[in-house]
Amino acid sequence: MSTLIQISILPRQQQDEAYILDVALEKAKLRKGDISDWRIRKRSIDARREPIKINLQLEFWLQNEVRETIPPFIPTNVSEAKKIAIIGAGPAGLYAALRAIEAGLKPIVFERGKDVRERRRDLAAINKEQIVNPESNYCFGEGGAGTYSDGKLYTRSKKRGNVLKAMEWFVHFGADEDILVEAHPHIGTNKLPKIITTMREAIMENGGEVHFNSKLTDIKIENNAITAIEINDSNWQQFDDVVLATGHSARDIFYLLHEKNIKIEAKPFAIGVRVEHQQQLIDRIQYHGDDENPYLPPASYALVEQVDGLGVYSFCMCPGGIIAPCATAQEEVVTNGWSPSKRNNPYANSGVVVSVAPEDLPNFKEGDPFVCLDFQKEVEKKCWEAGGKTQQVPAQRMLDFVEGKVSSDFPKTSYQPGIVAADLNEILPDLLAKRLKKAFVSFGKKMKGYYTNEAVLHAPESRTSSPVSIPRNLDTLEHIEIKGLYPCGEGAGYAGGIISAAIDGINCVDAIAKKYQEQE
Repeated sequence: MSTLIQISILPRQQQDEAYILDVALEKAKLRKGDISDWRIRKRSIDARREPIKINLQLEFWLQNEVRETIPPFIPTNVSEAKKIAIIGAGPAGLYAALRAIEAGLKPIVFERGKDVRERRRDLAAINKEQIVNPESNYCFGEGGAGTYSDGKLYTRSKKRGNVLKAMEWFVHFGADEDILVEAHPHIGTNKLPKIITTMREAIMENGGEVHFNSKLTDIKIENNAITAIEINDSNWQQFDDVVLATGHSARDIFYLLHEKNIKIEAKPFAIGVRVEHQQQLIDRIQYHGDDENPYLPPASYALVEQVDGLGVYSFCMCPGGIIAPCATAQEEVVTNGWSPSKRNNPYANSGVVVSVAPEDLPNFKEGDPFVCLDFQKEVEKKCWEAGGKTQQVPAQRMLDFVEGKVSSDFPKTSYQPGIVAADLNEILPDLLAKRLKKAFVSFGKKMKGYYTNEAVLHAPESRTSSPVSIPRNLDTLEHIEIKGLYPCGEGAGYAGGIISAAIDGINCVDAIAKKYQEQE
């Protein structure tokens, strides 16, 4: 047992542990001699009014209480154990593999892309030469999309599984312990690659396997059960259990499943633009004019508005961040955002997207699993064409967009491939453009100063989530028609970020382990 106490302090007091302890003890009516140990459990900023406060939750153990320490990851040698295939080495796939080792199963991970070190060359080629490697890019490769596109660990998916376990695994494999405390934890793209490498090494050291440049190209089904998979168009391997953790951008997997008459469905997703402001402006707005407070981190924001029946909201907000090119094919452009661990770049960027359901789209047909995917692809290609058929993106200042003017010049952008002046009203479908314009005006009323011509819109922000879902049984987590096939993570429609994807990977392996336990 332990005792939890909530206190609020000023930002300049947050490094003074002695002061924090004194304030908490006084509130709890305890003395230092009454406790055996303590820690800060949660930390958040309350900037809704002045003065800005830091809210802390402290946990105390009294003298007669024991602070238990449980190892977050319990390895076992699975070299000779039952094999399961895991397709994809993103957070869902890696966590599935780690959980398999704990559960006494041998994970065989197949990743179409390269390891984190080799991926860097392909990312440089996108940024500098505007060449997209369809198998190795910001979305495909070890660690998945999150490795080089931010590493935010915040999730609202508290009911989906053990969030603390997922976070503790990150710490176990090298992340800073602060992620266990912060309300909006973040690792940073500069630190994630080493952590991901350590996870992979743990998988292999305990008898698992990880194969790169290994793309799933076919599936064999017999009697409505999976029996084998094909890798790289030639290498067939037998498996009774396959965790399909391929991410939100593996369109070829959706087409493969459809060709095999394996049921997939269109699902709601969101699409819009990525907006970039100066970070100093966002700090000034959020911190009531105090934009140079050394005790406060770069400010973030979250905005949402209902516009003409559809939600418009900020997504994946990156304080002190950079906009990145995240296309997975040559004839498309896609933007995303990321921040280094210090979040110390001069720009703030965020997706501002419109939530779209299949029936909202002009080409909607009942039962068409690709209606949202086709819409997504159409927007990405039109933006690619408007950007000069390169990885440059069409861009427009915010007020110019609302007023329908092509911008004559731009402030400096963090987007390395570059931007091209265009009227996004002519490029984006009316479904999106009209709602975005109304939302920006509304957001400017909620955040005084946000609606400014110093903000630049980069189009499109289109990979917020998968536009296709792969239905599964709620109890067994297997596909509703195919035994042994476990749709998992963002690509299957069951996660919306690193932590929720990681939890879903754990859940799928738990379902496999439970199946074998019941058969014993």
